[in-house]
Amino acid sequence: MASIHREVVIEASAAHAWSALEDMGALHTRLVPGFVVDTKLEYGPLARIVTFGNGLVARERIVDCDAQARRLVWSAESDRLTHHNASAQVFDEGPSHCRFVWIADLLPHEAAPAIAAMIESGLATIKTTLERSARG
Repeated sequence: MASIHREVVIEASAAHAWSALEDMGALHTRLVPGFVVDTKLEYGPLARIVTFGNGLVARERIVDCDAQARRLVWSAESDRLTHHNASAQVFDEGPSHCRFVWIADLLPHEAAPAIAAMIESGLATIKTTLERSARG
């Protein structure tokens, strides 16, 4: 199993970053616009259909949303992956900085380079989006 761990420091408060991350149906507007172009929520059990800018569509089942830990966990279903579980967590690094950590575990192992590239692109978009919105 491949495990991908990436993180970035963001010039925005942890509360600001968490507000965007926990808004699960607004990936395409509040967290990763352009990287994700559409998000639709499903209920019973909670999931979201995510359309990425590269055309990939994935169904992400929400496993946990922990406001106290500022951590969101999901599993993804797609034709390319036999297993995918991921989490994103925001850590307070001071009044105007936070650390955003994204971890994904997946199979097959051969998919790791493509998924890692997507995560790195997503994190770059998250950083830009949150820093811009934190400045007002």
